[in-house]
Amino acid sequence: MPVTGEVHDAVLVDGIWIGSWCLLIALSDTGHVIAWQWAARESTAAWEALFTQVPPPEVVVTDGGSGIRSALANTWPDTAVQRCIFHLQMNVTRELTRNPRLKAGRALRQIAMTLSDIHDIDAAIAWRLTLEAWWQQFGHLTKERTLYDNGHFGFTHLRLRKAWAILHRAAEAGHVFTFLQHGNPRTTSPLEGGINAQIRHLLRHHRGMTIEHRRRAIEWFLLLREVPLDHAYQHAHTPQPAPPPKTEEPLGPELYGTGLDAAEGLWHRSGWIGEH
Repeated sequence: MPVTGEVHDAVLVDGIWIGSWCLLIALSDTGHVIAWQWAARESTAAWEALFTQVPPPEVVVTDGGSGIRSALANTWPDTAVQRCIFHLQMNVTRELTRNPRLKAGRALRQIAMTLSDIHDIDAAIAWRLTLEAWWQQFGHLTKERTLYDNGHFGFTHLRLRKAWAILHRAAEAGHVFTFLQHGNPRTTSPLEGGINAQIRHLLRHHRGMTIEHRRRAIEWFLLLREVPLDHAYQHAHTPQPAPPPKTEEPLGPELYGTGLDAAEGLWHRSGWIGEH
């Protein structure tokens, strides 16, 4: 993308897998594609490569993928963080399922789902108190251990412990209710359900492309969203052709050659052996 240097109030970031490649995309809160970065996975280095293309915004909205926290600390240390509420709820549901067996699990999932109903500071404070009350009542379950057949102890309610940790860490870091102070989007839905969905639609209707062809097609799709066609060629990525592979001469005597040799009878011979 052309570098404009514009500072945005909020930037939404997310990743989408294209074959064996992960495409990281940054979207402004007004719906414009700002930058993208191809990577082998969502690592700290990959996120840093994306963030360095964009001036630090006031708020970044993220699903909390791997490597992003350290990348933010290294590149955008003063940017406030908003964890995507939808992804928080999905992560908790992944651990507890939609119908938790334990009463503690049902109560914790209900707390997670009520995040969608928070619209002011008072409701946010009440939510934090509800989460703390859950810990006072059920927190001991997250510490219980069981001796398994392999002779090692493990947490009895491991998934309940993980679900609690997801909400607790996000709340303690102050990444849940950033939108109440800054007015930023509280989910990555404009990116996940917008740009990413359109990319999947593009690939679904153009099957059979190689991975490199798919990457170029996606880059053109993103570029043409923001740059007119007559200017797009100035910014389009043109991959360089791969150099031909170098062939090394084999060691040892030549087993088969293409040169000419007199022993093959290709020249006129003189002397008695050539006389009739």
